[in-house]
Amino acid sequence: MKADAPKQPTDIFLATLNFDNAFVRELPADPDRSNRVRQVHRACYSRVQPTPVAAPQLVAYAAEVAELLDLHPASCAGEEFAQVFVGNHLLPGMDPYACCYGGHQFGNWAGQLGDGRAINLGEIINQRGQRWALQLKGAGLTPYSRRGDGLAVLRSSVREFLCSEAMYHLGVPTTRALSLLLTGEQVTRDMFYDGHPKQEPGAVVCRVAPSFTRFGSFQIFSSRNEIEPLRQLLDYTIRTDFPHLGAPSVAVYLQWFEELCRSTATMIVHWMRIGFVHGVMNTDNMSVLGLTIDYGPYGWIDDYNPDWTPNTTDAAGGRYRFGNQPQIALWNLAQLANAIYPLIEQTEPLEAALQIYGGCYKQGWQAMMAQKLGLKCFEADTDLPLTAELENVLQLVETDMTIFYRKLAELTPAGDQDDASLLAPLREAYYQPEAMTGDNQRQIAAWLRSYLQRVAKDGLEREVRRQRMHAANPKYVLRNYLAQMAIDKAEAGDHSLVNELLQVMRQPYAEQPEYEEFAGKRPEWARHRAGCSMLSCSS
Repeated sequence: MKADAPKQPTDIFLATLNFDNAFVRELPADPDRSNRVRQVHRACYSRVQPTPVAAPQLVAYAAEVAELLDLHPASCAGEEFAQVFVGNHLLPGMDPYACCYGGHQFGNWAGQLGDGRAINLGEIINQRGQRWALQLKGAGLTPYSRRGDGLAVLRSSVREFLCSEAMYHLGVPTTRALSLLLTGEQVTRDMFYDGHPKQEPGAVVCRVAPSFTRFGSFQIFSSRNEIEPLRQLLDYTIRTDFPHLGAPSVAVYLQWFEELCRSTATMIVHWMRIGFVHGVMNTDNMSVLGLTIDYGPYGWIDDYNPDWTPNTTDAAGGRYRFGNQPQIALWNLAQLANAIYPLIEQTEPLEAALQIYGGCYKQGWQAMMAQKLGLKCFEADTDLPLTAELENVLQLVETDMTIFYRKLAELTPAGDQDDASLLAPLREAYYQPEAMTGDNQRQIAAWLRSYLQRVAKDGLEREVRRQRMHAANPKYVLRNYLAQMAIDKAEAGDHSLVNELLQVMRQPYAEQPEYEEFAGKRPEWARHRAGCSMLSCSS
């Protein structure tokens, strides 16, 4: 690895990155510096170097994230940027490492997992005093790669890069993505684990977050009864990411866990608001900052179906299906409570914190539904039955959730209308409107009349309600088929759609008439196509 490559004119901007690697400075390190797969004990991380690649090529970068890091746009287009953020060159101050953590996968304890293909370059402090960790996904082998090669392919990297930024602009707590680069090398992957491997373009995404610490980061130490590193990690997390809580103590540990219960509930409410399905909510994929992390086999529900999951591995059990995400988040929080119990040794306050999650989620969900429906506030007596019936109505016929809510804002209380006239503004939301039966039409129209009566009771002006609904109901989401179209083009050497979708997703609530084509329903050709309907964890 080169830490002192000759500077080009744009390199000056990269050289100004202010590294302050507190994680490796303050937490216990793996003393073994060999890059071999192994069990790592009593250490939060292992130092490791990214694997050099042949021919890095920039596909796209997120200007807003570059700005967070105080990077000038000119530097992001330069050769040195590509060399650094693919892992070929290290800047002064970078101290690469991979983290050790464990986790429950699909409800079963999996033991040590760790950063199997993610390598942290270090942490910078920007000019506003914010701490940002830089992490390369797909940068090569680490001690935690298990049976993998530590690499990533273009298709999964496009999805992670675009979704990280789409979620941010949708207002969802998330990790960010700075850049997407091709490596110039081929990677072998069996996409559906069915004995048909093929060569795919390799790629690296630079992920950015204040911290990549996960529930599983604490679980691994607790599972091994390694109490001192468990305490060190929690104390560091509180000092660094939660300084407002004060000096670490048992009381502060409990406050930290309560805050995490609240932030996790907030995150899940946002997922449910926009129809996002994470797909693999293992405890090692849950951030202690309440951020959406690890974009693998995620998806957006096109037709509203609470039982849908995009993950082929989860197809039979549906553990991580859309409608089950609130319950899984609570289960995962309970596993984290078990992990930190040795530092607290009190069951009741941990159980009380888990109750906080339930209350926060309920309150957040009700407020969210009021916003989606354009109501002043959620009134349980009328709005609980209204939303329960809406859940039924959305499943009577194949209904696009995103379009339904967006079009619902256009309805206005009016005089007597027949069922067909009442439904007319919503027809675009139905995948097969011609197949709607008379009974379906009557039930949907009955709900619409109840809804419009509820709206009339609020007395909001039409435009105020419309703006309120449009602020909660996006017009553009990163539908699976859109991401797949971008992948298909990128694999053929055309990166234009990746960059175009990045631009569209910067304003997901705006009309953007020039991008109307990206607001439509899932096309029929995408109904069962790989990458558009179901995905695997292979990447």
